[in-house]
Amino acid sequence: MGTMPEWTMLLANVGFPSAVALYLLFRFEKQITAQTLAIEDLKRKLVTKNEEDE
Repeated sequence: MGTMPEWTMLLANVGFPSAVALYLLFRFEKQITAQTLAIEDLKRKLVTKNEEDE
């Protein structure tokens, strides 16, 4: 009776890290999207500048 059941150990070993990973993913999703848009905008500007220089 002194040991933890298997499902609680599984939850402690897998559930908590998964919950933290999902939390961080949702928290940083907006920032990742914004940076992706900024990179695409920079790419467009560089292509336009290169076309003007030719």
